[in-house]
Amino acid sequence: MDFRYLPMTEKDKEAMLETIGITSTEELFADIPEDIRLQRAYKLKQAASEMELEKELTDLANKNMNTKNISSFLGAGVYHHFIPSVVHHMISRSEFYTAYTPYQPEISQGELQAIFEFQSMICEITGMDVANSSLYDGGTALGEAINVSYGQTKRKKIIVSETVHPEYREVIHTYGRGFQLEIVEIKATNGITDLALLEEELDEETAAVVIQYPNFLGQMEPLQKIEKLIKDPKTLFITSCNPLALGYLTTPAEFGADIVVGDTQVFGIPAQFGGPHCGYFATTKKLMRKMPGRLVGQTTDENGLRGFVLTLQAREQHIRRDKATSNICSNQALYALASSVAMTALGQEGIREVAYINMQKARYLKSKLIELNISIPFSGAFFNEFVIDLKQPIEKVNEKLRKKNIIGGYDLGKTYPELEGNMLVAVTEVKTKEELDLFVKELGDLYEN
Repeated sequence: MDFRYLPMTEKDKEAMLETIGITSTEELFADIPEDIRLQRAYKLKQAASEMELEKELTDLANKNMNTKNISSFLGAGVYHHFIPSVVHHMISRSEFYTAYTPYQPEISQGELQAIFEFQSMICEITGMDVANSSLYDGGTALGEAINVSYGQTKRKKIIVSETVHPEYREVIHTYGRGFQLEIVEIKATNGITDLALLEEELDEETAAVVIQYPNFLGQMEPLQKIEKLIKDPKTLFITSCNPLALGYLTTPAEFGADIVVGDTQVFGIPAQFGGPHCGYFATTKKLMRKMPGRLVGQTTDENGLRGFVLTLQAREQHIRRDKATSNICSNQALYALASSVAMTALGQEGIREVAYINMQKARYLKSKLIELNISIPFSGAFFNEFVIDLKQPIEKVNEKLRKKNIIGGYDLGKTYPELEGNMLVAVTEVKTKEELDLFVKELGDLYEN
C-alpha cells in the first residue's frame, strides 16, 4: 500500500459499492443538482509518498525557531521550564493517551486516580479546599470563574484589573456576554492595580474582583490590601495565579481568595506554539457545588476497598438547566497527568527550589541590565518576569536579537499603548549564566545604538 494510514484498498472500495448497490462514489451525490457540484478536480498537489511527505514536513519544521537550540526570554503566559523525562514516559502510555473520559469507573480507576492526585496537588499549592479535574487553559478557567460569581451572587458587575493577562481579559468579555455581565477594567499604577480606582468601583452590585498574582507585568499585587477593600461578603475575590510561583509565595487562600484559577503549563507541558495547556480551578467548600466541569471523588466499594468516581458534575447534562453553572463538557486529563507527574517528580521542596531559582536568575538579569542604564519602569516586587524600557520599537529590537539566535521578550506596546517601547522579559530555571550574559551584551549593543 502507498499510504499505510489509509487502510481502505481499491478492492475494499469496490466491495462496499457493490454492497450498497451502486457502481461509483459519484452516484452517492446523485440527489445534489449538477450545477452546484464541483465539476473539476481539487487544486491540490499530487499526493506524495510517506518518505517524501516526512522530508517536506521536516524541512518546514526546521525553519521554526525553538527553545532547544536558541535562547528565549519570551514568557507572557507561556514559559520554557525543565520537564522531567518521566513525564513523557508516563503520558505516552496507551491507557492514558488513548483515554477519552472515565464515565465507567469500574474500568477507569487508573485515570480517575491520576485526576484525583492532580486535584489534591492543586489544592495543596493554592491552599484552597477543592479543585476540579482541570479545564482547557488558564483563560477559560478564569472565564468560568466569573460565570460562577454571577451564578453565586446574581450580580452582573465584574471588576478586572488591567494587569490581568490581556488574552484572559478578552476571554472574560466573551464569556460574560452570555449573562450580559458588565466588565469594568481598573487601570494600573506603577505596574500594579490602582487601589484607589478599585475602591471607587466597588459597590453592592459587584459580583467579583479579578486579580492576577503575579500579574501580567510580572509584579506582585498587594492581595492583602485588596482583600480588605472588598468589604461586601457577597463579592467574590478571584485570583489567577502561576502555580509555580505559589511554590514560594504566600498562597491566595491566605489572602481570602474565593476562587483561584490558572494554568499548569509551567509543570510538565512544553511551550508548543501556545497550546494546548491545562487550566486549573480551585475554590472553597462553600462554592464547590457551583464549580464547573467535573470532580473526581474518593470512596470505597462494597468490599471496603478504596476507589474513585466522578462526582459533583455541575453541567446541564447532569442537573436541571436552571441550576447549572456551566456547560463545559471536557477537561485536559492527559496534560493534567503530565502536570501531576512533573509536580510529583519535583516534590514540595523541589517546586519551592525551582521557584526560588527563577526569582534568583531574574534578579541577576535585572541587576546586569541596570548596570547598562537600561530603565526598569516598575519598582515593586516581582517573580520571574519584569519590564524594561528600551525607548525604541520592540519589534525591531526582537528582529535584531533573532539574528543572534535570541528570542526577545514580549512587546508590551501591542496590548498596552502607554508601554510602547517596553519589553516584558521572562527568566526561568533553564537559563544559564552564559545565556543571561549574552542577552545583556546583545541588548546593550542595541540599546546603545
